[in-house]
Amino acid sequence: MSEVLEFDGVSVAFGRVRAARDVTFALRRGRVLALVGESGSGKSVTATAALGLLPPSATVTGSIRLSGEELVGAPPGVLRAVRGARIGTIFQEPMSAWNPVYTIGAQIAEAVSVHRRLGRAALRTRVLSLLSSVGLDEPDRIAASYPHQLSGGQLQRAMIAMAISGDPDVLIADEPTTALDVTVQAGILALLRGLRDTAILLITHDMGVVADLADDVVVMRAGSVVESAPAERLFDAPAHDYTRALLAAVPSLTGEFPAAPATSAAPVVSVRDLSVVYDRRVRAVDGVSLDIPAGTVVGLVGESGSGKSTIGRALAGLAPVTAGTVTVGGVGLGAASRRDLRAVRTRIGMVFQDPASALDPRRTVGDSVAEPIVLHSRATDARTRVAELLDAVRLDPSLAERYPHELSGGQRQRVVLARALALRPALLVADEPTSALDVSVQAGVLALLASLQREHGFACLFISHDLAVVRSIAHRVAVLHRGRVVEEGTTGKVLTAPEHPYTRRLLDAAPVADPRRQRARQASAS
Repeated sequence: MSEVLEFDGVSVAFGRVRAARDVTFALRRGRVLALVGESGSGKSVTATAALGLLPPSATVTGSIRLSGEELVGAPPGVLRAVRGARIGTIFQEPMSAWNPVYTIGAQIAEAVSVHRRLGRAALRTRVLSLLSSVGLDEPDRIAASYPHQLSGGQLQRAMIAMAISGDPDVLIADEPTTALDVTVQAGILALLRGLRDTAILLITHDMGVVADLADDVVVMRAGSVVESAPAERLFDAPAHDYTRALLAAVPSLTGEFPAAPATSAAPVVSVRDLSVVYDRRVRAVDGVSLDIPAGTVVGLVGESGSGKSTIGRALAGLAPVTAGTVTVGGVGLGAASRRDLRAVRTRIGMVFQDPASALDPRRTVGDSVAEPIVLHSRATDARTRVAELLDAVRLDPSLAERYPHELSGGQRQRVVLARALALRPALLVADEPTSALDVSVQAGVLALLASLQREHGFACLFISHDLAVVRSIAHRVAVLHRGRVVEEGTTGKVLTAPEHPYTRRLLDAAPVADPRRQRARQASAS
């Protein structure tokens, strides 16, 4: 089996900081090699070195050969000819990877034109053919659309169309399914599996995706390769302690469920026949009823656009209630005065998906955590309370003097959690709080959240598209589809004996960290 792209003793340094150290592995045609490890392990830096896209401050040593041709130190013209033609790239964030002021079709056409000369009619035919080949219906409409007019799954498929437009020998897929719904993710993975004539480098922290797609796995930690093996062997018998720790941190759809707490007579949150309509036409939420007792975590699951985040925002008084009622702590939000609404909001904590954007980059961690205390509390010494909160979320109080960019993703999410708990809320709304985190960091944040919830007894609405994550923390689950709750019950009942076809479809689409089970599922589905 021919080796298409070879990394031989590759090291990448930024001044005195070595981001990758003596990395060696090879991609083979028709096989998928997964490069896994935590953020900062050197995965993306190593792959980017092959494209010649590292900043001038980077020093690359070793050898990277594409079909025998050396890429390290190659002239810029050679690297430009390689990018997009012989090596295609799929980026992690499809929305930010597209230029918002040009249509999808125009951007794909530009990528095609860089490497081959075609007339206008032939170019349009090629663009539409590429969009069709990645499973996009109505390619004419997709080509004429701007990025903001398409869903995340559509944008990612279009990104793949652009990546394969030059018929590349190698495809680098950098976190291609992060933050995508399980059903959309399943479609993207099936699409990548169909590219069997291409050597694929899959960069990911999702071990379920690795089990579904990869033939071989390379595990990196702190810039070095710690283990390399065929996928089944690595999952069956990991040789390195770090690999075993990664696999142990993966949430599972099997095992014990969180013990259900004793419910109080009056729920903290009571939602009845809630509807939210935007622009008089878009019904984001349609007749939803839901209760969240104190001490209970209710998981809200469903695809993007199903209305999950809108419900969370409605509970915080941040989305308009078109019809129905929302009661939090005994106060009806629809008829509440500004004063009462402000008082209710002090009893609600919010944890968002992206901690980097949730924190003001110009304010210290301490100032961000202290903000709700200063605004809503009569506390005379906010610094003492900030230190208590940072300690509660297992952070050193000395981090209060740092800025968000000086912390890791897991540390930033803990800061956001500390801020959400600042006023001792009766309700915590956690909207996709771990979807962008590495599995080991995610496991730590989930364990911390569960511990704090047991200790303080607040009600929690946990919004996620990851069923395994919801299973690990939620006492009850509500399944949302097109703005409606189609199934609701205890976590054990909903996730082990689902009654609604949509719930079964979500469970069938969720990858599990077991290559053999994934192969069997693929075989039964085909």
